[in-house]
Amino acid sequence: MKALSENRRARFDYEILESFEAGIELQGHEVKSVKNGRISLAGSYAIIRDHEAWLLNADIPAYQPKNAPPEYDPKRTRRLLLHQAEIKSLEGRLHEKGLTLLPLEARLERGFVKIKLGLGKSRKQHDKREVLKKRTMEREMRRQ
Repeated sequence: MKALSENRRARFDYEILESFEAGIELQGHEVKSVKNGRISLAGSYAIIRDHEAWLLNADIPAYQPKNAPPEYDPKRTRRLLLHQAEIKSLEGRLHEKGLTLLPLEARLERGFVKIKLGLGKSRKQHDKREVLKKRTMEREMRRQ
């Protein structure tokens, strides 16, 4: 499994409670672009609307910009492929206060593009400081 893109900011800003694996519905030239590693998950998020999961704000530039369709939008909304039971479970969990569905990682699995989604709870500013302190302490311990 080759990781194509990682949303490191999401792991810092949110405490990930649970993770899910989802396929993503892409156009042909988008698949080529993603396989080249040209996908950005920064600032993107997922929602459940009409019993379907959608990925919003993920940036996938055209594989060949001059050959792309003229109306192509690199930040368009893309459908995520999940089992109906997973969608119902997520729908119930997302109604809880403060939970958000975030894409954590895009990877290639047996030729298919998969998105790892995380159900996260937002961290407060002091929690983020504690995480940074813990990381620096672990780094110093490894050095010595």
